[in-house]
Amino acid sequence: MNKHKGGTTMKRVIAVLLATLLLAPAVLIAAPGGGVELISRAEVEVMQQNEKGESVKKRIEAAKRNVAPGDTVIYTISYANNGNKPASDVAINNPVPEHMLYVDKSVEGIGTRIEFSIDKGKSYGQLGSLKIKNKAGRERPARGDDITNLRWTIEKPLEPGSKGSVSFRAKVK
Repeated sequence: MNKHKGGTTMKRVIAVLLATLLLAPAVLIAAPGGGVELISRAEVEVMQQNEKGESVKKRIEAAKRNVAPGDTVIYTISYANNGNKPASDVAINNPVPEHMLYVDKSVEGIGTRIEFSIDKGKSYGQLGSLKIKNKAGRERPARGDDITNLRWTIEKPLEPGSKGSVSFRAKVK
């Protein structure tokens, strides 16, 4: 393998691959008539020095960092009703990228019902109610690293001009 400054060719290929895969697409489900827009961000937290020389935690785009196995990425999906009518039955579905593992108890979404899927979004439920069958047919409770998709359902109609965000964390495998 050819060596380059700062690492090997393989490391660069992996970094480029991860940068292109980091943004998992969020899918919006809403009743007709609303103008709901989604914006997805994938970020990592880094320690930087501020103008006073103090170490502070700052979020930067994951695509601008060399994200490596074991690193945690914060996925944030911002939503806004840009329409002129309330949007009801709004649900945001987001897969956990296949090269990532959901970080248990990291999901956030004020004013939403949060559900999980262990079957790539075919069915959803509360984490405590989901079961995984092993090869012998025995069931065990699902864990965070079994999660394949997340769904946030906004509990109240989203009024025109309303906005918010939901998020979760995942580790690079």
